[in-house]
Amino acid sequence: MFKPSLLTLAMSGALSSAFLLPNTAFAQEQETAKDKSLEVIEVTATRRSGSVQNAPLNITALDADIMKDQNISELADVARWVPGLTITDQGGRSGSPIIVRGLNTNSSGPSSDGGTVATYINEIPVAIDMRLVDVERVEVLIGPQGTLYGAGTLGGAIRYMLKEPELDFTSLEVFGNVSQTQESDSIGGEGGFIFNLPLIEDTLAVRASLNIYEDPGFIDYGYVVREPGVSLPDPDWTDSAAVNNNLKNVEDANGESTTTGRISVRFKPSETFEGTLNYFYQNQDSEGRSIVHYNTLSADNGLSDLIGKYESGYRYEEPREKENQLLSLELKADLGFAELVSATGISNFDADGQRDQTDLLIRLDYGYEEFPAFSSFTREIEEQDTFTQEIRLVSQNDSDINWIVGGFYNKIESDASSQEYTPGFGDFAVENFGADQSRPDQLEYYSVDRVEITESALFGEIGYQVTDKLDITVGARFYKYDVESESAVDFPLFNTLFGGAGPDDVTLNFEQNEASDNGSLFKFNAKYQFTNSVMGYATISEGFRIGGSNGLAPCPDPLPANQAGCGNPSEMLYDADTTTNYELGFKSTWLRSRLHFNAALFNIDWDDAQVAGATEVGQLPYLSNAGSANAKGIEISSRAILSDSFSVYSTYAYTKAELTSDAPFLFNSDGTDGAEDGDRLPGSSEHQFSMGVNYQTDVFNDKTLDINYGITAQSDVISRVGLRDNGETLPGYSLSNISAKLTADEWSATVYVDNVFNKYAVTSVRRSDADITSANRTDIQRNYGYFINRPLTVGIKFNYKFEI
Repeated sequence: MFKPSLLTLAMSGALSSAFLLPNTAFAQEQETAKDKSLEVIEVTATRRSGSVQNAPLNITALDADIMKDQNISELADVARWVPGLTITDQGGRSGSPIIVRGLNTNSSGPSSDGGTVATYINEIPVAIDMRLVDVERVEVLIGPQGTLYGAGTLGGAIRYMLKEPELDFTSLEVFGNVSQTQESDSIGGEGGFIFNLPLIEDTLAVRASLNIYEDPGFIDYGYVVREPGVSLPDPDWTDSAAVNNNLKNVEDANGESTTTGRISVRFKPSETFEGTLNYFYQNQDSEGRSIVHYNTLSADNGLSDLIGKYESGYRYEEPREKENQLLSLELKADLGFAELVSATGISNFDADGQRDQTDLLIRLDYGYEEFPAFSSFTREIEEQDTFTQEIRLVSQNDSDINWIVGGFYNKIESDASSQEYTPGFGDFAVENFGADQSRPDQLEYYSVDRVEITESALFGEIGYQVTDKLDITVGARFYKYDVESESAVDFPLFNTLFGGAGPDDVTLNFEQNEASDNGSLFKFNAKYQFTNSVMGYATISEGFRIGGSNGLAPCPDPLPANQAGCGNPSEMLYDADTTTNYELGFKSTWLRSRLHFNAALFNIDWDDAQVAGATEVGQLPYLSNAGSANAKGIEISSRAILSDSFSVYSTYAYTKAELTSDAPFLFNSDGTDGAEDGDRLPGSSEHQFSMGVNYQTDVFNDKTLDINYGITAQSDVISRVGLRDNGETLPGYSLSNISAKLTADEWSATVYVDNVFNKYAVTSVRRSDADITSANRTDIQRNYGYFINRPLTVGIKFNYKFEI
């Protein structure tokens, strides 16, 4: 529940701000803004600087002011304001799926593949959902971007553009945020600073920022075992004493603590050369998953009402810590005829997490259910090191011909291990199954996967100004990649109990796999300037995602009678998938730059789509290729200044995404329950809408009051391709936000309310209701669950900037 003092303070602040409007405000609202115009947002998505309105592609750019007005702090918030982009916020622990124009064949839950959209920090590709601190703008490129941006851009690219060090002034900015979320028992907060210091005026400067975000969480893990291997995970649910003796409640178990920081040094010794060295760091410590099991239990066993709307039934807490680091060096040299750009990046990702694994092991029918106190958890450790280098030349002459040429190299080395523990089961097996000896660590399963991916490419574009109105650009990318992997699996507990292995033995026999491919991608773009304020464009562009090895040990023939986890021949490798995008669009500016109206029609063909699944033996995650799919639709965005006081921003997208060929092996490896041509793709809605309204006026003579209202809405989403394989339809919903910001020369204060009407919405599903079962003496199966949105949240933010 809310803390009354904070709620009262927030609401009274918003109301008092409204009543402080001067008497002339209403009259001002009715007058047309004679001199005001929409701000020009500069972007570099085409590798050249230019405005959003002049870029001949579907790009949305949110600058720092827009993000502050709409309380946008992470990528999931950005997606609500970008037509055609869907990001399901699944909390800090899980990677949230990013879907562009409906290009998705996996379930609406977390995806194990690399996604169809690449993310960048400035010029360097980095897979991260970063807190939007000291960010100049976020650029979202909709549609395949394979020629300039390479692998992973099947659907588009997202660029976090950091604010660069200022060379001519010193400043210190401090900021903070205090918030309260309904259903949370604690107050959340965020705070930090941004410091800019010229060391040599106009030549050398340093910029540093630090942000600490504390989210207490709002979902309880209500049924965690008190003592693993001793406490009963499924006690007599009608006996409250038995439940309390065996299980405990962990309040607000999906909380998150995130520290984000960076330091940048910019050196500009002349007008023709500059370099920027960036170090970025983010540590995200999540307490658990944002999954609830409300309405996901079987009514047959009388437990459907056991778990509440904001409760999870997991037997173990599920923390996960993720750490991202990036060191990058960006150099620019003006050669006269062209600009030379070099971007070098070294990044590192580490993750250490734990999750409940009980249900999977029980479903495999290995006999674990014979142990009444059986429960299991998995510890997963990941590490990834990446080196990236790109060099490009961008022409700068005034001729009718312009060009870009460059080279790209990327090397990724990753190491992942999974360790499953079954507390108490070894001792139980010795006493009841006649096993030889137990293991002190109760390590039931251990897997290690090591992968090295090397990608290189040459790319370029050439543009020709045919007439004063018509420009044509063609581009190409020639790429090559190699994937080398090795993996090993062991079942230490079984081998110790029944195979004669020692109590601490682990045997890993690594199997090597490799894959490689090369190819080319092409792009054609025509831009026509109908008038000074109306531009149209036509684009054909391609994108791709690399294939590779699933890192599975091959299944022996015959299969062992005991536990096994391995891959059949068809599960070992997967191919690259590709997209081809056909797009017509226009961008227009009206009423002396007080109205922007842009629209795009698109049609995308997707071949050899990569899909996530589980192996037939051991239910290990792997990737395979489905058939072909298609997405088509329209995307519209508009910004307008209605009067001196009112401005509005709105978007709409319609997307129809479906298979265009049968996919018989989509859900299982024997092809008995696949999908068919015409089946709708899951994970995104057909209709998306957003609108933001800003009311601005002067108060107290020298201060500005901004009142912002935003609404985002979407239609229903399905959780499985064509609603097959126990898929379900998730209803559409809308969310409203409101804020009031008071701004002076050096400071600002904001009162905001997110999810004003406290909408409870299911955003995606983990697995399906086929997991609802009481088989193997387990009353509750927790594999199936719902991700939900954040409840109503009230907060107060402040910002103070010193300039020296």
